[in-house]
Amino acid sequence: MPGPLHGVRVLDLSRVLAGPWATQVLADLGAEVIKIERPGVGDDTRAWGPPFLETTDGERGDAAYFTCANRGKQSVTLDIAIPEGAAIARRLAEGCDVVVENFKTGGLKKYGLDHAGLKAIKPSLVYCSITGFGQDGPDAHRAGYDYMIQAMGGLMSITGQPDGAPGAEPMKVGVAVVDLFTGLYASNAILAALMHARATGEGQHIDLALFDVQAAMLANQAANFFATGRAPGRLGNAHPNLAPYQPFPCSDGMAVIAVGNDGQFRALTKALGVEGMGADPRFVTNAVRVEHRAALSAEVSSLTAGQTVKGLLAVLEAAGVPAGPVNTVAQVFEEPQALHRELAVSQARPDLSASIRTVASPIRLSQTPVAYDAAPPALGQDTEAVLGGLGLDVADLKARGIV
Repeated sequence: MPGPLHGVRVLDLSRVLAGPWATQVLADLGAEVIKIERPGVGDDTRAWGPPFLETTDGERGDAAYFTCANRGKQSVTLDIAIPEGAAIARRLAEGCDVVVENFKTGGLKKYGLDHAGLKAIKPSLVYCSITGFGQDGPDAHRAGYDYMIQAMGGLMSITGQPDGAPGAEPMKVGVAVVDLFTGLYASNAILAALMHARATGEGQHIDLALFDVQAAMLANQAANFFATGRAPGRLGNAHPNLAPYQPFPCSDGMAVIAVGNDGQFRALTKALGVEGMGADPRFVTNAVRVEHRAALSAEVSSLTAGQTVKGLLAVLEAAGVPAGPVNTVAQVFEEPQALHRELAVSQARPDLSASIRTVASPIRLSQTPVAYDAAPPALGQDTEAVLGGLGLDVADLKARGIV
C-alpha cells in the first residue's frame, strides 16, 4: 500500500543529521526523496567512523553513522558549484514539492538554489532551510553544530552532576538531540506547509534554527525560570519538579523509579514494605518530597540496594509504580517489547557483505503504515536513473566531473 506521502517529491540538499533526519521521516512516510551529494565524497557522515560497514570485497564501506538518517532515499552525485550542475539541481527542484537544505544562511544564492531563486521557478515549492541560528539576527551568519548549541541553548547547564558532586561539570546528551529535534520540527513544518500549498498553490519558506529549537526544548525548565526568575541548575539524575524520579541502586544494576503523583508514592512505600513513609510529613506530597529529595533518595536507596533489578521491577509492576531498568543500547533491542514491536529493521544493499540494521520508525499508522522500501543508498547509486529521467547524458556529465 502506498504511504501517506506517496506522490510527494523531495529534493534533499542537506547533510549530516538535522536535515537528513527530517527527510528520512518523509521517506518513511512514502515521499520520494532525492539526496544530492558531492561527487566522490558524499554526505560528511559517510566518513564519520569507525565503525564502518564492510563491502562484498572486504573493503571499508560507509560509516554506520550515515545509515541512521538516510533510509529510503535516492543518492544522486552532483557538483552544484559548477554552473551546469547548479542548473541541473534547479531542474530537479522544479519537479519537486519540497526542498530541504542546511547550507549557511545565503550560501545557495550564488547557485540560484536559494528560496527566492527557486520560488521564481516554482511558486508552490515548500522550501525548508535549517541553520544554526536562523535566517536573520546578529548570529545568522554563524555555523551551528549540535554540541555548541547544547551549550549555548542551556541544555548542558541542566545536564550532569550538581556542583560539589563527583564528576560535576556541564554535560552534553549522549546523542545529538538538537539535530534530531530540529529534524522532527522540520518534518512537521514541511507537512503543514504542504497542506497550505495544496489548498492555495502557494509555497513558503520554512526558517528553522537549531538555537531556536534548543530553546523550545527547555520546556518545563524554561517555564520554571519564567515563573521564578531563577535559572535552574544541574541535578544529576533527579527531576526538578518530581520526587522520587531517578535511578536507584540494586544489587546487580540500576532501576529508574518514576513517581508522578502522590498515589503512586503511597503505592511505592507499600510495595517496599514501609507504608508508614507515605504519611511522613517530609514526604506526604510531591511538593515537600522535592524539598526533602536528599533524605527521600537516601531512604529509598537503602530499600532497593539489596534487591535485584528484575525482582524490584516485578514488585513495582504489580503495585502499579512506573519503573524500568537502566539498559545498555544492546539490551534495548533485546527487550521483549522491542522484539514484539520489531524496532530493528534489516535491509540489504548489493555492495555490502551484510544487511544494514537501522531503528524502525516509531510512527504507527493503521491504514497507511510506514514501509522500508530501500536501504540507505550507496553514493551516487541513483544518479543515472534520476538524471537520465531528465533526458541528460549521464556518461558525458560524469566525464566532465559534474556528477
